[in-house]
Amino acid sequence: MWTMNERRRGLEVINGERGPSLCIQNVTYLNSAFRTWETGSIWIDGRRILYIGPEEPPIEADETIDGTGKFAVPGYVEPHVHPSQLYTIETYAHFGSQTGTTVYIADNLIPYMEMEERDAHRWLDHLQQLPEQIYSWVRFDSQTRSAEEADVFNEDRIASWLKREDVLLGGELTAWPALMNGSPRLEAMMGAMKQRRLKVEGHLPGASERTLVRMRLLGVDGDHESMTIEDVRHRLQHGYAVTLRYSSIRPDLPHLLRAIREKGWDVWDRLMMTTDGSTPLFHKKGLMNELIEIALQEGIDPIDAYHMASYNVARYYDRLDEFGQLTTGCLATLNILNDPNDPTPVDVLAKGQWLVREGEVVERRRVLDWSNVRPFTSVPCTAADFEWTSPDGIELVNDVITKRYESTVDRTLDAIPPSFDESYLLVIGRDGTWRVNTMLKGFGAIEGLASSYSTSGDFVIIGTSKVAMRRAYEAMCEAGGGIFLADESNVQAYIPLPIGGRLPDLSFEDIRPFEQRVRTYAKEKGYRLGDFIYTLLFLQSTHLPYVRITPEGLIDVLTGESFVLSEKR
Repeated sequence: MWTMNERRRGLEVINGERGPSLCIQNVTYLNSAFRTWETGSIWIDGRRILYIGPEEPPIEADETIDGTGKFAVPGYVEPHVHPSQLYTIETYAHFGSQTGTTVYIADNLIPYMEMEERDAHRWLDHLQQLPEQIYSWVRFDSQTRSAEEADVFNEDRIASWLKREDVLLGGELTAWPALMNGSPRLEAMMGAMKQRRLKVEGHLPGASERTLVRMRLLGVDGDHESMTIEDVRHRLQHGYAVTLRYSSIRPDLPHLLRAIREKGWDVWDRLMMTTDGSTPLFHKKGLMNELIEIALQEGIDPIDAYHMASYNVARYYDRLDEFGQLTTGCLATLNILNDPNDPTPVDVLAKGQWLVREGEVVERRRVLDWSNVRPFTSVPCTAADFEWTSPDGIELVNDVITKRYESTVDRTLDAIPPSFDESYLLVIGRDGTWRVNTMLKGFGAIEGLASSYSTSGDFVIIGTSKVAMRRAYEAMCEAGGGIFLADESNVQAYIPLPIGGRLPDLSFEDIRPFEQRVRTYAKEKGYRLGDFIYTLLFLQSTHLPYVRITPEGLIDVLTGESFVLSEKR
């Protein structure tokens, strides 16, 4: 919030009563209103831009920078962040800001599910201490199926989030079939969003045009699941804002940009871009700077390329007074480039604070407190947990798509021969009261894996050897959470996740070697699909076809049928 006192102080600068805190002189800046590059000065006082144009401040600034030959653009925006994919929102933002991504619109699932209500709101307030600008979604569903869903995602609790100024949208709406089938709870939530004129983000991979029309009528405003040029056309045709994706499992951005350009569609002001929660190793050059670079390589006009990662997002969410453009009154969040054809900045300013200066990252301390996250609680396993009866299981079609299959393995074996390409799959509820035993095909021949990293936070244990599975599980419990891979003798690779068993306490850069070792070991053991981490995460995600494992058991996503039931422990 820009207070009247701060506004009055800005007038003092304009009236020549004192100088601004910073002036960037002779810089060529992106004028988003006129879609031009112009040269002038940017006056900044505290967190806000006070003036941008040809004039110099009447009184010299506290700090003056010569921008001759440099280019200023708005800070880049990542509009669809999942800040729990082996990083926290703080470590992710710190990494991204080093290459110019300084505005984030982030999933609220971790604070919503893992903190008490009061603690979650206090934690969100603390986010504002970060130099980056952090905004939130509010979820309507957990992405899996449980008996507590309606209690956890109830109207009163959602309403408390909608009162926040930093909440910009609802979603992503993975439970859209329930909405289409008339769920009173979801209809009430959609109504609350529309009363506040907030956007709703869909999650509609592979949706037909008919489904897109229905969901648009029910209140969905945008979607990030376009995989083909026809997906893009149908969404634009029916009024959706379209976010193009470049992620580890769906790197569709280049071919979609190319197709749009080939068709001659002048729709660049309707498009945004996202990395959609990719894990640390995927991000080799940064965040949104890399996506802008891809757009430039595909021949997109530089102004359109920069707008897809800034102005378009701010306009869509009606926050142009806070980010997305360089203009009077906007927060002083900007990047300074050597060349508009190279979107990686040499200087990064966020809310008037230097994060990168002349190519050097400015040191800073962490500020977020994670002590109120639900603590990791180890659940002892027993011999009974490692008994399998049903032959029904899950076959991996690709990283995230599954289907039902029937195992031919003798499930009394302590170890499955690698030639079967089958594994035991066990999920133990984090409260220790239930388990599901089933089979998994297509995961390779990893002897033992245990993970507290999952959609629901329950414990996923996979392997060809019951001895190695137990070893991995006990190591995970002893460490207080993480992803652990073991053979029958030792742990061979792991990713530590000590914050509630869900998040690391390491920097973005420091977690990478752990991720690399886990991926390398899994590949050595026969994991042949694209993204090992997402395969683990999505085993429970009921928004994807066709078979998922939930606290109720194995379910067919399309029919809702449970065909391997969970058991009490």
